[in-house]
Amino acid sequence: MIPMKTGAGEGGMARNKYPEETVKRILDVAEELFMTKGYEQTTMADIVNHLGGLTKGAVYHHFKSKEDIFEAVFERANRPVVERAEAIISNQSLSGIEKIRALDESSAEGPSADMLRAMRPSSDPVQNSRLLAREFADALEVAHRYIEPVIREGVADGTVSSEFPRETAEVMLLLANLWMVPLFHPLADESEFERRVSVLVRVMHALGVDLVDWKFFDPARMWDDSWGALARDFIADDGGEDDRS
Repeated sequence: MIPMKTGAGEGGMARNKYPEETVKRILDVAEELFMTKGYEQTTMADIVNHLGGLTKGAVYHHFKSKEDIFEAVFERANRPVVERAEAIISNQSLSGIEKIRALDESSAEGPSADMLRAMRPSSDPVQNSRLLAREFADALEVAHRYIEPVIREGVADGTVSSEFPRETAEVMLLLANLWMVPLFHPLADESEFERRVSVLVRVMHALGVDLVDWKFFDPARMWDDSWGALARDFIADDGGEDDRS
């Protein structure tokens, strides 16, 4: 059960004297509801009702929709991933390809991945086109902000041989963040996961970026790493069935 939260003094929160604290309360309650009930089953009314005195108008003053709240919750949870990425990129002891591999591994870890597993927002393009559009836009933004510069570093230090750093970064992120993620492209079983891993690795190799050390590459082993953990949870939740038409 989600605890009811009270305002800070008579009318204090309602008059929005502390907007940052108000936003934090909204996000805390919404995150708990999304995690326990699921994103699709949570309504704006649920969020308002669990805020203990905060009015509907106050909530809508900060967020126009449940989708806006979800995006803010996810962005807040994703901050540690962004911080890790920035630390990797600024690490001068790593080569370009080492940074790319470290970024690829770290992207499947952290609270944001756990939240996706628990919240299970619909990836149906009709029901939740905004989520897919956001993921597409975010993938390109991350590609341009983080991956493209690192690919260029790799080209400069000889560990990457890409002729088209910007486009290569875009392909990598769109495949990794949409095509590889079971939420957006359901997986039937472990063997399908292994095939997708093999295709992703080979596509990137053809573009001049070796995501793995080929001497040790075994797609079956990746089933036990962080990407495999994410895939396993979605397959288990779906009962091992592929729901694609």
